Amino acid sequence: MAELSSVDWSRAQFALTALYHFIFVPLTLGLSFILAIMETIYVKTNDEKWKKITQFWMALFAINFAIGVATGIIMEFEFGTNWANYSWFVGDIFGAPLAVEGIMAFFLEATFFAVMFFGWNKVSKGFHLLSTWCVAIGSNLSAFWILVANGWMQYPVGMAFNPDTARNEMQNFFEVALSPVAIAKFLHTIGSGFVIAALFVMGISAWFLLKKRFISEAKKSLVVGASFGFICSIFLFFSGDESAYRVTQTQPMKLAAMEGIYKGEHRAGLVPFGILNPNKTLGDNENVFLFDLEIPYALSILGNRDPNSFVPGIEDLIYGNTEKGVVPMQERIDKGKLALNALKNYQLAKENNDTRTMSEHRGILESNFKDFGYGYFNDVKELVPPVALIFYSFHLMVALGSLFFVLFIVVLYLSMANNIEKFRKILWVCVFFVPLGFVAAEAGWIVAEVGRQPWAIQDLMPVGIAATNLGAVNVQISFWLFAVLFTALLVAELKIMLTYTKKGF
Repeated sequence: MAELSSVDWSRAQFALTALYHFIFVPLTLGLSFILAIMETIYVKTNDEKWKKITQFWMALFAINFAIGVATGIIMEFEFGTNWANYSWFVGDIFGAPLAVEGIMAFFLEATFFAVMFFGWNKVSKGFHLLSTWCVAIGSNLSAFWILVANGWMQYPVGMAFNPDTARNEMQNFFEVALSPVAIAKFLHTIGSGFVIAALFVMGISAWFLLKKRFISEAKKSLVVGASFGFICSIFLFFSGDESAYRVTQTQPMKLAAMEGIYKGEHRAGLVPFGILNPNKTLGDNENVFLFDLEIPYALSILGNRDPNSFVPGIEDLIYGNTEKGVVPMQERIDKGKLALNALKNYQLAKENNDTRTMSEHRGILESNFKDFGYGYFNDVKELVPPVALIFYSFHLMVALGSLFFVLFIVVLYLSMANNIEKFRKILWVCVFFVPLGFVAAEAGWIVAEVGRQPWAIQDLMPVGIAATNLGAVNVQISFWLFAVLFTALLVAELKIMLTYTKKGF
């Protein structure tokens, strides 16, 4: 087995940080709005029981919020420590939404958090309710700006490359902030967070009902959780459809991996369930699936809004498809090398004050810049992401999301009929589904991030070039330190949450 490089360890460390961070973030996004809804009911009804309910869930929110902030700060620092070349290349663009997030969204969230958590009986009901809504809005605004930055990595827009500095510079902030890819990513991500929070509230409420404790409070919480989850699941389906459409248009290789498509097709079907053939390799005649179920036309509709449209497969994208206008990757690699060479010659000409040669090579660079990142590759097979991991992660996410939707309907119906306590098996399902919400979110994050490999910035910068030139041992040490730290934080959160939950409302 080959020894892992510094880049491999940097990728592993960032993946570790992101996966742990994404345990805490979705719950914060959704639970903040559930709190705001519960407190609104309290203010409207003046029922003290709703105040107790809100305060109970608010304490669990605060525990999760604190640890989520800690992991998020570490992740942002890693851009400087582990990904310095990336930060140099696009720092002017990538840093802007993160700066706005810190100045505007996080400031709003953190300021009103103190009033929300400590301000009971110290400020008016109306102002306290406003503070709770501001925390919810601020939390989700933070997610918006972070996902704008991430969406730009998936689909870089609104910038221009400056050959004098070898950096990308912001040209249009609104094009970056309102990128359709970023908007779709934001809506789908917060939708998943809302569903996770609904499952969290339902699961704990169901546990109280199973233990026959705090029956009234648990029933009320269960109804809020199920109602919120039902509405957000519908929203999640629509946002997921839009996300898939944007991926098809901007990252066709990711889409091909998500669906296990090697040879492109007209009227492409969607595979809701399939088992990939582990012996399948690029360019052979092996079947892609050992077993699969297919919905005819569905993928063409999902990806192009046209049932007869062509959806390219991995082999079309790698080797090209002249009939369909798909450029082979080798051609893009050749153009990328032209761009890299033109940049090198431009900078040499600049040192010699040769303006004519500078102009000539700048023209070559600009005409080939869209393939700039491909110039770092020599083998087209390096441009294929890990298909099995992406395929199974995507289908696990979709399957779990569908199960959650059914569970919300069942629980909502039984709760409204006021006989949910009789269905103990359903209550146990609610309890056991709490961790599955996080599994679905992590699977979705794997699809989004692993699916664009080998790119740090789609088509512009490979991961290997983005990394800081560090010794593998240095990154390896910090990886294990973070692994221990994050695991300890997660264990501490679970222990504190369980202890507080057992005390009840």
